[in-house]
Order: sequence, then C-alpha cells, then structure tokens
Amino acid sequence: MTAHATDADRLARALSSLRGLAVGDALGSQFFVPDNLAALHNGELPPGLWQWTDDTEMACSVVSVLVRCGRIDQDALAQSFAQHNDFDRGYGPAVGRMLRLVRQEGADWRELAAGLFNGQGSWGNGAAMRVAPLGAWYGGDPVQAAHQAEISAYTTHQHREAVAGAMAVAAAAALVADPAQPAPAPEALLGAVIELLPRSAVTAGLRRAQDMLDYDDVATVAAVLGCGRRTSAHDTVPFTLWAAARSQGDYERAFWTTARAGGDVDTTCAIVGGIVASRPGGEPPRTWAERTEALPEWAVPTATRNADPL
Repeated sequence: MTAHATDADRLARALSSLRGLAVGDALGSQFFVPDNLAALHNGELPPGLWQWTDDTEMACSVVSVLVRCGRIDQDALAQSFAQHNDFDRGYGPAVGRMLRLVRQEGADWRELAAGLFNGQGSWGNGAAMRVAPLGAWYGGDPVQAAHQAEISAYTTHQHREAVAGAMAVAAAAALVADPAQPAPAPEALLGAVIELLPRSAVTAGLRRAQDMLDYDDVATVAAVLGCGRRTSAHDTVPFTLWAAARSQGDYERAFWTTARAGGDVDTTCAIVGGIVASRPGGEPPRTWAERTEALPEWAVPTATRNADPL
C-alpha cells in the first residue's frame, strides 16, 4: 500500500469516527431537555435539528491537526482549540477560560493547563471526549494511538486520570478500527486497553468493566462504573468502553445503551459513538446523520466534504 493510500485510509477512518462522535454528541445533548426525557425512555428520537457541543468542536481540531501535521503537534492543537472555541457550545468553565486567554491574550497554554485546579491539572473527561477519531486514525496501532492521545491530553488536561482516560479511548478506537483484524471480542478489547495504561483509577474502573461485560442492567453497571455525572475521566471512561465493547457494529444499540444510563449524556454518547463508528458497519444511521448539525468546513478536507452527511 502506498503512503498516499495509507493517508487516505487514515483520514477515512478518522472522519467516520468523527461523524459517529458528532451524532452521539448532538443527539445525546437533546436529552438534557426535560421535554425529551420521555422520548429517551421510549427509545424515540427527539424533534428538530440536533446541534453538537464542545465535544465535537474539539474533536474537529484533533482531526484537523492530524491532517495538517500527520501527528499531534501540541502547539497547533492548543491554537486550534483556542481559535475555534465557541462559548455557547458548553465548555467547562476552567478550560473555556483558559482557551479564551490563549486566544485573546496570547497566554501560554502550558502554564495555564498545568495551573488548573491548584496545580493538579484537570481530571475532567474533556481529553477523552474528543479523542476517538485519533484512535481511528491510528487504526491497528493502539500503542501509537495511546501515545498521541497522551500528548493531545496535556494541552488542556494534565491530571493523571484525564490523561489515562484519553489514552484508553484512543487505544480502544485503534483496536476497533484495525483494518487487518476482525472486531475484537469485548473482554479482549478491554484487556488490550488496560495493558497500555498507567496505574490509575481509570484502569481500575476498566478492570471492573471487564468483570461486568455479562451484565445487561445498564443502571447497575452505571451505578458501579459511573456514567459521567461527576464529569471526571474515571467516572466516564470505564462505562463508555463497557458500552462500546458490547455494541461493536451496532451504532443504534450502542447509543441507546449509553444514553439510558443518564449522566453526562452528550459526552458518553460522543465517546461511544466515536469508537463504534471507527470500523465499517458501525456508522450511525443515515437518517440520524442527516438530522445532525453539519461539521464545520475548517475541519473537513474539501475532497471529502460532500461524501456523507455531516
């Protein structure tokens, strides 16, 4: 395979993941609206056009930097985050303020990210929510996916848990997206991810997730693993990888399983959607994609812009 073909394949996988992430994010965010809760419980789609949030906006920067640089360049990524930061997309207050300082005052992202939360760095799920397309880009190479995800996390989230969460999501997407291997069995997928992670609460949560793969009661699983209610990486990532591992090749099942757990629904559905859509056959239904806000032009190369909805 030529280098050009390899680049094209990487981009195709990353864009498929990005579209799956955007649909999960946009549709999941609709269930923060009280009037739509009945639809959630009934497995029905809410009305209207679904707008995505900061999850998708930041994931677009990840893909854009991969296309431009061929890898994660931290300065390019931080600048893209800052330049495209839209306050109305629902950014967390700490990261939102940091990005505005980078954009408006030329502040150093390294100092700002390191100084968050009294110098501990953020352990939020923001680094994990945006990184599935990076894993898809490195499909078949989970080691490199985890490494690049670690690099990407530090631009905004420098706490061990946030970094481990991003590494876990990217590694999972890389394993699911592997073009040379069949879809991994759920237990094998989580085991391979665990082997790539540092000791952390995220890793401990993934071990618990492995033990719960035969559970069908989503509420019980979410009560044990968390589902993003605290918006921390270790309260989010184990559950999302549990849901993604059990629903490979079935985007609808993956989405409804994840959404019905509640919690940080836009982010959990973005993560799961991005992982599941990393592999052919795991894309969201076309009707769902058509009702999701289009991706921004700056994030999608011109040659691929009209190929699919979003």
